[in-house]
Amino acid sequence: MILDRNIHPERDLYFLGGQLIDYLDKYEKEEIDFFDLYIVANKDQSLTMNLYTLVLDWLFILGIIKKGKNGMLQKCF
Repeated sequence: MILDRNIHPERDLYFLGGQLIDYLDKYEKEEIDFFDLYIVANKDQSLTMNLYTLVLDWLFILGIIKKGKNGMLQKCF
């Protein structure tokens, strides 16, 4: 079944990953600090550090972000 019964997807990886992609798309530079992105993501809704890193792992697996210089996150789009 493709459609989930969850009618509140605010805590799903798909939803949160989409929000992080939106933040990264609006960010003008190629690289962003791990904690700067966390602060921006936390402005709209509360994210635990564990959930945030899980979303980043998912985006890394999809090839949307990669490790940049000096531990920065680099967007790949």
